[in-house]
Amino acid sequence: MYRPTKLDSLPADATLDEVRLFLPPFIADEAVFDGWTQAARDAAASASAVDPALAGLAFDQGAMDMIEAWISHVDAQMIEAFPPERIAAMKIRERIHSLVAFRFEAVAHQREALRRATSIMALPTNIARTARLSWRTADLIWRLAGDTATDYNHYSKRTILSGVYGSTLMAFLDDESADFADTHAFLARRIDNVMQFEKTKAKWLNRGESLSLTRFLGRLRYPAR
Repeated sequence: MYRPTKLDSLPADATLDEVRLFLPPFIADEAVFDGWTQAARDAAASASAVDPALAGLAFDQGAMDMIEAWISHVDAQMIEAFPPERIAAMKIRERIHSLVAFRFEAVAHQREALRRATSIMALPTNIARTARLSWRTADLIWRLAGDTATDYNHYSKRTILSGVYGSTLMAFLDDESADFADTHAFLARRIDNVMQFEKTKAKWLNRGESLSLTRFLGRLRYPAR
C-alpha cells in the first residue's frame, strides 16, 4: 500500500486543495504526540516543506477540518487498494470485512492519532458532522462492495454498517493482540450478526412484517458476550 512520504513534495505554487490532499497523513503523524492542534499542523507542514501559513489557510476551521481530510485520505487509499477486479473475486461477506479492516490497517501506525480524533468527533458540537462522515464511510464501503440498492435497503445497510464500523473502531483502539487478531474476530462476529439480520429481514418482509432496526443496532453496539 502506497503512503506518501516527506520526500514527496508539493509544487511551489500548490493550491489549497492540493495541500488538503497532501498534508493530512503527516498531520496525523504529529497528532500522535500533539493532538489535532495547530502545532501538529504546522510541524507537519514544516517537515514536509509546505509553508505553514499555506497549511493554516488550508485547514482554517481547526481540528475537524484536519480529521475530515485525513478520513478522505484513507478513503482514497481504500479505493486504490480495491479495484473492481479485486472486489469481484470476493464474496460479499469478505468484501465488507476486507474493506473495513483495511481502514484500520491503514492507520495502525497512527492509532493514537485515531484515538484523539474519535474524542474530538464525539464532542457535542461535532456530532452532526461526525454522523455525516460515518454515513459517508459506510456508503463508500457499500458502493465499493458493489451495492446498487436504491430502496429501503440502501439506507438500512448503511445505517447498520455505521454501527458495525463504530463498534469495531472501539475494539481496534483497545486491541493489543498480535496483528490485531482480536479486532478481526470482533469484526467477523459483527458481520455475522448483519448477515443473520439480512436473512431475518428478508423472511419478515416476505411475510409483510416490520423489523425494529433500532433494536438491532443496539445489539450491535452492545453485543452479547
